[in-house]
Amino acid sequence: MTTTPLFDAAPAATTAAGPRPRILGLDLSLTSTGVALPDGTTYRIKTRSQDGDHRLVIIRDHLRRMLSTHGPVHLAVVEDLPRNAMAAGATGMVQGIARCELADAEVPVAFVVPATLKSYAADHGRADKARMANAAYLAAGVQFADDPGGDQCDAWWLRAAGHDRVGTPLFDLPEAQRARLAKAKWPAGLPRWAR
Repeated sequence: MTTTPLFDAAPAATTAAGPRPRILGLDLSLTSTGVALPDGTTYRIKTRSQDGDHRLVIIRDHLRRMLSTHGPVHLAVVEDLPRNAMAAGATGMVQGIARCELADAEVPVAFVVPATLKSYAADHGRADKARMANAAYLAAGVQFADDPGGDQCDAWWLRAAGHDRVGTPLFDLPEAQRARLAKAKWPAGLPRWAR
């Protein structure tokens, strides 16, 4: 398998210095996976409990289609399992499927635990869903329809974290909040992108 260089294709959105990286945010869940596409669009992949293990197939197929339709993707930022729940059952299964699809598509992956994401977004490691949504509205005027569990909101913040990390922030935040992203697991060789 060959690895393509990060940011080798020209995405549609640009910065003053040229093309913007195409970053995907994923808040993985067996019942409602939040997705933030590279263009900033958010939605949920919803599954029903009566579909049993077939829910994993639904999520896998959706991720596969999304990656082929919305590529290239230069970086995926995924909400990691909390440090005290590294063997979490259902979410761990979804993580395995997502990691496999991202690896097949040769997309580098970063992992951000919930407390770090909340500290980055809302300046509080235990921020609830309402506080996260309010922070998104204050930062960029964004609101999330049909998002009772905050899955789209979390995915949106994950995408924003990726942009911050590579040097193309989507909005202003205090430097102390941006610095919290140092705790995340970023892929080796992740370049800085010129603003």
